[in-house]
Amino acid sequence: MTQDEVIEKVRFYARLRGLSKNTEEEYVTKARAFQEHYGKPATELSLADIQNYLYYLLTERKLCAGSINTYNSGLRFLYQIVLDRPLETTKIPCYKKKRTIPDILTREEVGKLLQATKSLRDKALLATIYGAGLRISEAVSLKVSDIDSANMQLFIRNGKGGKDRFAILSDTNLILLRAYWKEYRPTDWLFTSVSHNKTGSHLTKRGVLNIFHEAVVVAGITKRVTVHTLRHSFATHLLEDGVDLFYIKQLLGHSDISSTCFYLHLVKISGMNVTSPLDSVSMTHA
Repeated sequence: MTQDEVIEKVRFYARLRGLSKNTEEEYVTKARAFQEHYGKPATELSLADIQNYLYYLLTERKLCAGSINTYNSGLRFLYQIVLDRPLETTKIPCYKKKRTIPDILTREEVGKLLQATKSLRDKALLATIYGAGLRISEAVSLKVSDIDSANMQLFIRNGKGGKDRFAILSDTNLILLRAYWKEYRPTDWLFTSVSHNKTGSHLTKRGVLNIFHEAVVVAGITKRVTVHTLRHSFATHLLEDGVDLFYIKQLLGHSDISSTCFYLHLVKISGMNVTSPLDSVSMTHA
């Protein structure tokens, strides 16, 4: 079997199992990178080759635990599902991820970021990601028909885990989107690539990253932030406003409430309006 034939089988089994398009592409990317590293098809590579490759990603590429685990998952799918070659998974364990508290943008910083965008399309895009708490893949997959202004919601199709859901559509976001539509007139995909507008291509993930990072620089934001920071900020700001954790879970599209509980760690102590019980203890001062 050639390397290309292996890749085609990965696509076949990903679609056969009903995996999302994003997951399919992720598995294809990992399988292709693994084969190209050795210059051989996966059928000619062993468990030791997998171990050495993951070690290479850790020690030479210096990828973080979360990134290495995506390769781990992709290779397990490749061998156990696609090639029907069971692996001793204890010999290729997942790395334990360190869950650090990410930087969160203040509302003032979000405003500066949006004002720093160079076009109305870019402003509407980032406002939609923050205003609805979207992932990048969800934002670029939006269609004009997904805007439900009557019920003030956005239809999110095929989100993480292949699930559809509705996200919140704010008044401010709707005003921006209407202004954007009048200027750009998208017909199918909501956020189209300007350079490929004639073919109707939607904006790519890389395009969103570029738009975000350009705005961060112009806005003078020095925090360690990514596009996903807008989603973190959305959830944190809702918590600060007293929105119930269950509602936030629904808006973010989380399957498990434990994923949403992470945002409890991001709320500042000063915003909780809570005092320590020590303040109610009577003590005789020395």
